[in-house]
Amino acid sequence: MNFKIFSVLSFLILLVGCAQVSKIEKVDYSRAELKKRTFNFFWERADSANFQIPDRYPTKAFSSIAATGFGLSSYLVGIENKYITRTQGAERVLSTLKTLYSLPQGSDTTSVSGHKGFFYHFLNTDNATRFKNVELSSIDTGLLMAGVLSCMTYFDNPSDPIETEIRKFADDLFKRVEWNWMVKTNGKMSMGWHPENGFIESEWAGYNEAMILLVMAMGSPTYPLANDAWAKWCETYPIDTFYGQTNIQFDPLFGHQYSHIWIDFRGINDEVNTKLRYDYHENSRRATLSNRDYCIANPSKFVGYGENQWGLTACDGPKDTKLQLDGKEVVFFGYRARGAASLQIIDDGTIAPTAAGGSFVFTPYESEKCMEQMWNTHYDRLIGEYGFKDAFNLTYKDDNHLDGWFDIDYLGIDQGPILLQIQNHETQLIWNIMKRNPYIIKGLQRAGFKGGWLDELK
Repeated sequence: MNFKIFSVLSFLILLVGCAQVSKIEKVDYSRAELKKRTFNFFWERADSANFQIPDRYPTKAFSSIAATGFGLSSYLVGIENKYITRTQGAERVLSTLKTLYSLPQGSDTTSVSGHKGFFYHFLNTDNATRFKNVELSSIDTGLLMAGVLSCMTYFDNPSDPIETEIRKFADDLFKRVEWNWMVKTNGKMSMGWHPENGFIESEWAGYNEAMILLVMAMGSPTYPLANDAWAKWCETYPIDTFYGQTNIQFDPLFGHQYSHIWIDFRGINDEVNTKLRYDYHENSRRATLSNRDYCIANPSKFVGYGENQWGLTACDGPKDTKLQLDGKEVVFFGYRARGAASLQIIDDGTIAPTAAGGSFVFTPYESEKCMEQMWNTHYDRLIGEYGFKDAFNLTYKDDNHLDGWFDIDYLGIDQGPILLQIQNHETQLIWNIMKRNPYIIKGLQRAGFKGGWLDELK
């Protein structure tokens, strides 16, 4: 092609792209607008052939099996809010589940998507097989299965053939996961497995985001964990006080959010809760408030922190580097699990909207004020067609970021908590669905949970 013609075409494509972006008119914050845009991420960005959800967008990388789990539950929110019809949602869910079930499983290093019912953390976008040499992930499979089970329970019409198929495929997907195979000799579940060199040494031991993983694995009718699995999980709980809040410590907020998307821990207690005299929901509320109070105190004097602009969790960041700012060396990170607790503080001035959004059920007033502030103040750089972009850092400055760094990407695992926890706050949708799931109920009971809605089931 002639270079001049190519240049003209490229310029025209750029103009079209800019025109499309300009159609997203600036609007003031509203929870309804945020929910709709966030839902659209999952509905519009799912692959048209294999229905997997991308890890991030618009940067092209790979799909995320955990993001697909968030997507499956998000479709239920779409139906209940009338963004899509029940039939549209059911058809999308069935296509996703059929694809997941048909993806190749095995111990090979390539051309497979999973092994023993587990799935690899990331999958190639074109054929949904293992991306490079990523691990067979226990937690990401768990988050996927949480989405699968939510659909299994929601689509309960016995006379609808599509919904009947959904229940069958969801049940089959869950039942084939060999949860007990992932358990190490010490009785704790490994974080993953590589076909090249076996199980990952790191293990799931409290306290973090894997509560939902343990509950589901204990509730499995086919490959359940041992009776003492929950007790082993709890035995390493770090209980301490941080910024005036006493609770089980874990520094990034996602660890206090993920499991609570699918399980309503209000009023149900295990042995630890009984001794502490507060439940896990209250634990997450305290963790969120201490995270917020740390940001308000802002001991490192980062730009932009305040009572209505806070939130440290795993998210994108400017990049791994050190800069001299105002005569002081500041360390910045790329993607990193940021957080603040008595265990450690990882903070480089990067705020993630999912920190406040995913905590909506714990701190609805504080979370809403924070999201409203971020939306209205940074709309042009932080908000787009799918709501909040992943993160921003007003302290980081270089020749390309004179007024701070703003992410260009949306991340699936950060979009999901915003949408689903807002919906739980409004209608308890996902909570109420999962209260009817037999595997969740059995897992909680085997873990020793009692009281509240669990007792009401009897």
